Amino acid sequence: MAFAVIRVKGTVGVNPKARETLKMLRLNRVNHCVIIEDNNENFKGMLQRAKDYITWGELDKETAVKLIKKRGRLTGDKEITDEYVKSATPYSNIEELATGVVENKIKYRELPDIKPVLRLNPPRKGYEGVKRSFMEGGALGYRGKEINKLIKRMI
Repeated sequence: MAFAVIRVKGTVGVNPKARETLKMLRLNRVNHCVIIEDNNENFKGMLQRAKDYITWGELDKETAVKLIKKRGRLTGDKEITDEYVKSATPYSNIEELATGVVENKIKYRELPDIKPVLRLNPPRKGYEGVKRSFMEGGALGYRGKEINKLIKRMI
């Protein structure tokens, strides 16, 4: 499974180590999302360091398809099409690409001409609270499969 990571809090007063980590994850603005593989220990440490500013969880196939179709962009701000996927990847359409990304067969950020950051809208009905962790009823930190509900509210 792949992780979807979303930046929840802004830039003011961010811990310098967390700021660097967010830069490395390419999460420069609120409501930006990146897709990372879950089998890399370096990413897990980065998520822990920035946990007070982000939320993350396991991305499912259905949400990945919607996310890439609606919010995925190529350089020049062009939409990702089946023709692009067929010509630039070993997959024939966006659904197969999303399956490959979710199953860690291909890294979304390393695809040619694809912008690695997905720009989302603020969630409908808002975040649950940006000062508390998800386990305490807030929006920050690890949320498992519940990330898919949040992403659907943000697409």
